Amino acid sequence: MSLLVVGSVAFDAIESPYGKVDRAVGGAATYFAVAASFFTPVNLVGIVGDDFTSKDVAIFKGRSIDIEGLEHAEGKTFFWAGKYSQNLNERVTLATELNVFAGFKPKLPDKYKKSQFVFLANIAPELQRDVLHQVKVRPKVAALDTMNYWISGSNGELRETLKHVDILMINDSETRELSNEHNLLRAAKHIFKMGPSTLIVKRGEYGAMMVDKRGVFCVPAFPLEEPHDPTGAGDSFAGGFMGYLASVGKKNDLALRRAMVYGSVLGSFTVEKFGLDRLRSLKHKEIHARARHFAKLTQFKL
Repeated sequence: MSLLVVGSVAFDAIESPYGKVDRAVGGAATYFAVAASFFTPVNLVGIVGDDFTSKDVAIFKGRSIDIEGLEHAEGKTFFWAGKYSQNLNERVTLATELNVFAGFKPKLPDKYKKSQFVFLANIAPELQRDVLHQVKVRPKVAALDTMNYWISGSNGELRETLKHVDILMINDSETRELSNEHNLLRAAKHIFKMGPSTLIVKRGEYGAMMVDKRGVFCVPAFPLEEPHDPTGAGDSFAGGFMGYLASVGKKNDLALRRAMVYGSVLGSFTVEKFGLDRLRSLKHKEIHARARHFAKLTQFKL
């Protein structure tokens, strides 16, 4: 089924103990779209500058990604630079240049307005809400990502937007800040009162946790000897998660649990190389093989 993502398309400069890249195509919508396209067609809405060349656009070519909604504007593309610590758990932002992204106001092409699965990547909450208003019919699943900046600086707008989504997908520190609760289960109950019926907490090297009225489901992070670059892992998780849900057209408990595994699978592949390099060469058979490996990681007999 149709899957819409709205968010950033960017250039990243990344440095980790395993090397560095100076101009890699990145951005939340990019990672999400590439990851999700392994499961279902994706409609992408974002904005880039005139420095985003046909070579850069090639990341979307040959995949089930429609880029009619990718706006080209005069100026430079959003740019981010960061450096990761030795253990990859901490990073320092060296530069953030919004450029054309600063004036981004998402406009959905008509054919995107009937999307049944919608993912609102990390942009201003009032823009996220405007996207939902542009969708003509209530989506089967509307999911949202946000960050500390919006939680603290646009809390009222964020809470208004949360009334209209089914799934909130954030990390553990953001969960605690939004709910004013340290315990994640109590935090989930608090967040459910804001609108979402499902909370997914991304926990980095500790995996991810899903909480809804049926209970709690957790998946581990896939064990890797040499992860190179965590950039985009959370967005790839979201892409794998929503891509799988859209592919089956359901949001029952079994579908959500499987989506959690496939999200973790895509996130684990992303960190193996810098930027999108690993996803560029990834094959479907590798995805399903790793999903089976996840099952082995978590199965045991009583």
